[in-house]
Amino acid sequence: MFAWLKDLTKSERRTMIGCVGGWGMDAFDLNVYGYAVPTLIAAWGITNTQAGMIGTVTYVVSALGGWVAGMLCDRIGRVRMLQITILWYAFFTFVCGFAQNFEQLFVLRALQGVGFGGEWGIGAVLMSEAIRDKYRGRAVGIVQSGYAIGWAASALIYTGLFAFLPESIAWRCLFWLGVLPALLVFWIRKHVPETAIYQKEGEGAANHGIGHLFSIFERSYLWTTVRLSVMIMGVQGGATVIAIWLPTYLRTERGLSAVTSGSYLFALICGAFVGYVGGAILADGIGRKPTFMISGLGSIVVMTIYAFAPISNTFILPVGFVLGVFVFSAFSPIGAFTAELYPTRIRGTGQGFTYSFGRAMGSTFATVVGYLSQHETSLGIAMGAMAVSCYGLMLLGLILLPETRGRSLLALDAEDNERDQIARANTARKASATVTP
Repeated sequence: MFAWLKDLTKSERRTMIGCVGGWGMDAFDLNVYGYAVPTLIAAWGITNTQAGMIGTVTYVVSALGGWVAGMLCDRIGRVRMLQITILWYAFFTFVCGFAQNFEQLFVLRALQGVGFGGEWGIGAVLMSEAIRDKYRGRAVGIVQSGYAIGWAASALIYTGLFAFLPESIAWRCLFWLGVLPALLVFWIRKHVPETAIYQKEGEGAANHGIGHLFSIFERSYLWTTVRLSVMIMGVQGGATVIAIWLPTYLRTERGLSAVTSGSYLFALICGAFVGYVGGAILADGIGRKPTFMISGLGSIVVMTIYAFAPISNTFILPVGFVLGVFVFSAFSPIGAFTAELYPTRIRGTGQGFTYSFGRAMGSTFATVVGYLSQHETSLGIAMGAMAVSCYGLMLLGLILLPETRGRSLLALDAEDNERDQIARANTARKASATVTP
């Protein structure tokens, strides 16, 4: 199953290690807020709607951060921008630990979102270009499993801090530990090289101005961008609802303590790790679209059971594991799938925008959950309804996109160059036809 890892070059392995670390630290810094929500509601007297707004603003601002960082990584390089985004989100996660009220935490989490939005897209571009075509799906998917590692670390540290420290201090310590990803930058700077395909095909983007941001809306790529954004919005929306509200659901509606709920979250995270690895293997084995389809349909079924079926706390633990498998297996093919839809000259912009825009729009479902649980229904029903709606959107966008397994990035660049030459020739022909003799 993992014999292919031995066939990777030293450079490919080091790039994988750097991206696993980046995504793992990203997951740690992002998910600590979900653990702090019950404490903040009690300490600051904020409403569920306000708690959802803080969770959502990080994702909304990440859309701009991912889009701009993607454009910059097309201009100044993948590795350099990866380092910048890691430093950015690490710093603002740390500063969140000093917030004194809703307004301060809202602003700081928004600023954190700028770096958070850029890091995933840049890491996905870097991995997709650094790994050869036949291993791309597996490699990018395995790197995505670093998210589960960081998420698991945050759950374990959350459980430990809340077991031994007063909650008023424990939640702050969680955010302060978010500065640790900054250390990873030194390793990346020394060991991870810029990709050869970027040096060959992508450096011309440095000559483009701010208009490069809109290159993914060219006629040839507009509908790809729209459909991909809708699909990713569904994937992200379902996962965000679960990540932000599940800790609160376990503590308020299931009556579990902070320490006990940690074990339930850990079961979900273990399932996520299995899902990441399984999705990575399936992405190269049966294709990107079938893997997404299995994830989406499975998530609808299991989330319906988790949220609506009258099951006990004992039974909900293994169901949570299965939920993690289906929900998070969708993330493994996304990096390779997106990279295989855009040429090198706009790949960073394309991946940065679609992933971050989808994540930002998907995150609004978390705010809707907060509103519904406060005014209309229980938290569990609100979670289930929004998550199932998200996976419906995912499947809608998916059926309109092509399969990309085995697609060569160099061949994609050649097609893009040929298309550009034809367009220029047509423009020149029209211009010459309008010249008066």
